[in-house]
Amino acid sequence: MSLRNEFAISKITMQSKSNPDFGKIEFTQSKRAKNINVRILKDGLRVALPRRATEADAMRFIDSVRERIIRKQEKLKKSEGENNLLLHENSRLQTLTFAVEIRRTERENVHFRMKNAVLTIEFPQTADCEDEKMQAVFWNGINYFLRKEAKRVLPERVRILAGENGFSYAQVKIRSSKSRWGSCSRGKNINLSFYLMLLPQHLVDYVILHELCHTKEMNHSPKFWQWMDKTTNGKAKILRTELKNQPLQPPQRGGF
Repeated sequence: MSLRNEFAISKITMQSKSNPDFGKIEFTQSKRAKNINVRILKDGLRVALPRRATEADAMRFIDSVRERIIRKQEKLKKSEGENNLLLHENSRLQTLTFAVEIRRTERENVHFRMKNAVLTIEFPQTADCEDEKMQAVFWNGINYFLRKEAKRVLPERVRILAGENGFSYAQVKIRSSKSRWGSCSRGKNINLSFYLMLLPQHLVDYVILHELCHTKEMNHSPKFWQWMDKTTNGKAKILRTELKNQPLQPPQRGGF
């Protein structure tokens, strides 16, 4: 049996039940699952059952790791509160290349305008800017410009840092990943999340150097961290800690 933060499988939803400790537990029957898989959410669980497993089997497994699940849910709730920035008319968000200002106006719709490195968002007087749907509209617009700016500046920054440190790579692609800042394939293709644009320049450089070091070492062995220290003047661990403590970021996994 396994306990995982997420999984992607072919499944058929069976039923759900409410649990006082874990919240809503949703059970699905999976044709591909060989073991009972549990996805931990901040307010519930999603359980994939192999063909011959029952809900009772799943609950016995869940009870056996009860404390671990509760700790993970508490961590998810805390992380959500730290990472989600509520935007309102007094907000001023600074990205790597532009600032974001939000204004209440007489408009009947939400309007985005980029000028002189400032993205102005105008929304109707009568709208509740803290409403979940309005926040989604705000962030959809911001993400559009984050991606556009990331495509403009990040590949060039990779080229510069690679040249300064003697690395070679195949290509750079900009992704929308919220699970990691970047990645590097064995073919030396570097993927970068456009959410890097929410970081200060020195941490953007740290992530890029991290991926460039993977063109030398495809792991997080001591040799990899030697490369990292070499390219960051011995500050790899300090920068790694600073990155993990960023108040606004996609959830982390991997070896950053």
